Amino acid sequence: MKSFMLRWLFALSMLVGMAVSIADAADATVRVDCRDGGHSISDRLVGAFFEDINFGADGGFSAEQVINRSLEISRPLVGWMKIGADVSMTAENESPIKAANPTFLRLATESESPTGGVENRGFRGMGVRDGETYRFTAQGRSTAGAKMKLAVRLVAENDEVLAEQFVTLGGSAWHTTEVDLVPKRTESKARLQLLLRSKGIVDLDLISLCTTDTWMGRPHGLRKDLVQLLADMKPAFFRFPGGCIVEGSQLKYRYQWKTTIGPRDERRLIVNRWNNEFAHRPTPDYYQSFEIGFFEYFQLAEDLGAEPMPIINCGMACQFNSGELVPLEELEPYIQDALDLIEFANGPIESEWGSRRAAMGHPEPFGMRLLGVGNEQWGPEYFERYRRFAEVLQSRYPDVELISTSGPFPAGERFDFAWPLLRNLKVPIVDEHCYATPDWFMREATRYDHYDRKGPRIFMGEYASQSVQLVCPQNRNTLRCALAEAAFLTGIERNGDIVDMSAYAPLMAHEEAWQWRPNLLWFDNLTSYGSPSYYTQLLFSHHHGDQTRPTTVTDTRPSRQPRGRIGVGSTDASVEYKGIKFESGGDVLFDQRDIKDDDVLKVGIGSRWNVTPEVTRQTSRGGYTRAMMGDYRWSDGTLTLQARKVAGRGGLMVLFRNTDGGSRIEWNIGAGGKHQLLSRQATHWDVPVVADETPGTIEDGKWYDVRVELDGTRVKCYLNDNLVHDVDMPDPHIAQLFAIGSVDNDSGETIVKIVNPTAKSVEVDVDLAGAELASDTCQVITLAADNPEAENSIAEPKHVAPQTSTETVSGARFTREFPAWSFTVMRLKTQ
Repeated sequence: MKSFMLRWLFALSMLVGMAVSIADAADATVRVDCRDGGHSISDRLVGAFFEDINFGADGGFSAEQVINRSLEISRPLVGWMKIGADVSMTAENESPIKAANPTFLRLATESESPTGGVENRGFRGMGVRDGETYRFTAQGRSTAGAKMKLAVRLVAENDEVLAEQFVTLGGSAWHTTEVDLVPKRTESKARLQLLLRSKGIVDLDLISLCTTDTWMGRPHGLRKDLVQLLADMKPAFFRFPGGCIVEGSQLKYRYQWKTTIGPRDERRLIVNRWNNEFAHRPTPDYYQSFEIGFFEYFQLAEDLGAEPMPIINCGMACQFNSGELVPLEELEPYIQDALDLIEFANGPIESEWGSRRAAMGHPEPFGMRLLGVGNEQWGPEYFERYRRFAEVLQSRYPDVELISTSGPFPAGERFDFAWPLLRNLKVPIVDEHCYATPDWFMREATRYDHYDRKGPRIFMGEYASQSVQLVCPQNRNTLRCALAEAAFLTGIERNGDIVDMSAYAPLMAHEEAWQWRPNLLWFDNLTSYGSPSYYTQLLFSHHHGDQTRPTTVTDTRPSRQPRGRIGVGSTDASVEYKGIKFESGGDVLFDQRDIKDDDVLKVGIGSRWNVTPEVTRQTSRGGYTRAMMGDYRWSDGTLTLQARKVAGRGGLMVLFRNTDGGSRIEWNIGAGGKHQLLSRQATHWDVPVVADETPGTIEDGKWYDVRVELDGTRVKCYLNDNLVHDVDMPDPHIAQLFAIGSVDNDSGETIVKIVNPTAKSVEVDVDLAGAELASDTCQVITLAADNPEAENSIAEPKHVAPQTSTETVSGARFTREFPAWSFTVMRLKTQ
């Protein structure tokens, strides 16, 4: 007995020693307390946000290939081009099909053997596939007693005829004509041609070319590959029709759901909100035809198994545009629209709007439980209007949860003004938005840890990591951004008792017709793919548990040291810089004389940079601009340069400590009569931190000597050898490892997600404390790449995509290496 006890104690000491040695050998420990039940995780944590931006609806979700098919754009021949000299093309409105659709296309010729006609280029071309059927339909007529022959063709970019059929139009009454075209080869830039083959006149309207192979096989339906990508993500909810598009730049351009249902020839086209919003990405042919309207959105949500979440206008146009307001005494029609929408979605077929839903082919209610009132409005004007909506809607339909908003940004004056009012109004769900750089998302992984559990629940309704900065055409959908979002989502899931929902935005973009980037999905006229961020969303959607398990991360690795690139810029001024040099430890790491334009990241909408070894110029007098150069790994050193403001009301800008995660420090010189040292280190764009500020001005046309000394966290700034700032500016704490544990009640699995957003692999001691393994087999899903700037593309759609494998683990506590730049999901059978 004594020898047995000795052997048992020896074995126990060996196990304890092994456990200690495992922990000692590891770089970090992730402890998941499987004895503590944690709290429930919302079953609608990850959903989808759709807005008709970037050709998301027309030219995207919609399988319709003809742009401006009803000719109701204010310039009615947009998208149409005359072919040949013997046929005229005009837009007419005498005796239209319907008063709601007054404009049609007229082709006329005096030639006995005409060869000309018109062509439609589609949405940056028409994508057609070899052997697939494309149905051409139109409403047409000629003149009384006449019969007109019309050739219907698909032609390639090189004018090769891919398919051709003929139709005959007879008589002066409008009637439907239809024919199928089957291309002989695949083409991404096809065009539709309509060519007269008889003398006389032909009128055409509602001209359509649409594949018969649509999502769910519905005629004139949705593009199958795009919906499939969305369906594969398994979103818990589907928000539509968007954000800013709901508001409109003016109220006359707001989204009005009632004009988007019913027969398509009665749906009232309007200009798209994103038609001319950005001067750097104008899209003058971008309109909303409402080929996809509210009925189709509800139907799509049902197809996806997702809760529908419509957003309605609250009587306010976009406050970044006109900010137009409906007077409070005239708000009742807007509230009635909301009441009617609920009846359309949920009402019995005997009701007015329920009967309209039934007439469109859906007698069963859609079961809508979520309704957003406004998008990202702010200020007292919004809350006055929300209150009136809420009083009526919550009284009539208490089962419908209303979603209010905290404004466009996740911090700052608007945000701080909103939250006390949101609590006082007892808002059920608050919609927060954030577009920021990767460092912000990693720092904010703990954002919801201390939110009031007795207050409103949270909907992080729009977010995406920006690789450069907000509203920047150089933003890319990189793995680095996807990992930052994964880190942030560990915090979302950890706080799944207060964070009810979340959605990346925008959903998708056409490769040639985007206005905004990054986006979750990308597509051209034939193919589509998910970005690395898409796979982050997919993995959290597929692998979030029912309950959290308290998870702690202990990381023994040293914190990152201050480092980053250098740069120059301007605020509302044209500027010049010369002699830019960065030295460290006696070595010259950067000298402007060796500068190459391609190595400089030039940022700023409307900026005009000219980079040369002699002088670097920015000639625009407006906006916030910067030109970044050098190496992200640079640490201590001295930056010297000469700078002058040429013209403008603003000032000079010198930048340093610009990290690969988007953090940076800015020294603004002379703007607004002051010198200001700003920290944009893991902050949101709208809320930088003022580290130091002193009065100061600069003269136009005068050269100034600038010197910045960086020593650890100490920053000293000199102007003409005079010390202006001497400040300690430590980097904000950003974790280097993120984790969350949860349990799937149905499968009996513990799910552990670990994010390593660093350049080195990490040995992690994973401790499922209090658990016993029912199996030593672990399913592992890994999203990773060697390069954090890796992206997916049309050519390589799954360059960065999850890889699934199985591993054998030694027990409920084990050590595993997690690759650099990786997001890993582990599923283990526990009891």
